[in-house]
Order: sequence, then C-alpha cells, then structure tokens
Amino acid sequence: MSGAVVIGAGPGIGQAVARRFARAGMPVALIARTRRTVDEVARALDATDGSPETGTGTGGGAEPGARVAALTADVTDEAALRAALDAAADRFGPPDVVVYNAAIVRPDRVGELSARGHLDAWAVNVVGAHTAAAHVAPTMARRGSGTFLVTSGMPRPVPRYVSLSLGKAGVRALVSLLDQEYGPAGVHVAAITVDGPVAPGTAFDPDAIAEHYWRLHAQPRAEWEHDVLFSGRTDG
Repeated sequence: MSGAVVIGAGPGIGQAVARRFARAGMPVALIARTRRTVDEVARALDATDGSPETGTGTGGGAEPGARVAALTADVTDEAALRAALDAAADRFGPPDVVVYNAAIVRPDRVGELSARGHLDAWAVNVVGAHTAAAHVAPTMARRGSGTFLVTSGMPRPVPRYVSLSLGKAGVRALVSLLDQEYGPAGVHVAAITVDGPVAPGTAFDPDAIAEHYWRLHAQPRAEWEHDVLFSGRTDG
C-alpha cells in the first residue's frame, strides 16, 4: 500500500480525511501552505517522535504504524506543489489516493472583487487541482489504478459568494475532464460537494464528511461515483 496525499491539510476536512486514511493503515503525506498549519495537523495525527516528517502516528484514531509526512507548498506555485508531490512519492511511493482540499472561501458579490482577486481565487480553487492531477494522474493511469478526489461545494451559485461559486463550477468541470482523460485507464476521479458550513458536532462534522472520501476510494470500479453531495441530512 503506497498511501494518501492530502493537499490543503488544514484543521477541518483536510485533517479529518488524513485521519480517516491513516486509520486504515495508510501512510499519509500532508501538504499545506504554512509550516505551522501542517505541523498542527501532523501533531493531531499523533506523530509520536515529535517530528512530523519522520513520525509514526499511533493515536487519535490512527492505526499503529501509520506514517505521516508534513510538507509545505503554496498550491498557486506550480514548481513548489510538484516538488511537494515528488517528496511525498519519494517518501511513501506513488500515492494510491490524492485529495485536493485547498480553496479560498470568502464572501464577494458581483463587482466587489478585482480581476486580480478573481484570478488569485481561481488559481487556488481550480488551477492548483489541475496542477496536482496533471502531476499524479499519469502515473496512476500507467499503473492502472488510483483515486483523485477534490473537495467541492456550492452546488448552486450563490450571489454573495461569486468567486467561490465560479471556482466550484470549475472544479466540477475539471473532475469531468479528468475522468474522461484518465478514467478509462483505471483512475477514479470524483468531487465531494459539501453543501454547508463545516464544523465538528454539527450536521457537517468533518469526520462524517471524511467517510465519503474513504468510501469513494474503496469503491469497486463498477460502482464508481463522480460527484457526491453531502447535504448534512442523515437520510443522504
């Protein structure tokens, strides 16, 4: 088993997804923009030797022996993101699953955000996911297996979140394109659309959401889904 890479490994969904894959005994590489963020998530996965890049996760729900690597990269920096993905592969081997969870979430209405601001949001919300997929999916395709998952949202455009609505529409288009490109070779590409504010102990608890990432990764090919909507309802 090679392992998982979580890009945008923050304290919410990113941490919960990393914990879910670690609980299955998979080594997990965490990628976040800042060292502080990624180290905090690595500590939450209990890197027992105190060094996230060489630690062994044993608590917090992780299986004994699960390994954690903490890496930094700004997803808008193509060279840095590719280098971090290479570092993860050097450490644990080509990944079985890559999760892209980075996004800029902020309110803005039509005309409120500058063109530069929209480009910056698009770079994080969509282009970073494209960069990551372009880097890892060809190897998965040659191997004949692999999973690439993207955190989505805004199933309907919302006027007070223009840049995010545009970005999430772009993500869904990207998932469709990646599926057409790599799906026939055995790469499962999917989006998890989270339709609400994520917070522990609520209907949008990140641990509950993380179960869908694991379920998608574990799906037999004949049952592949490509866009899962998490609405917070107990009846699905």
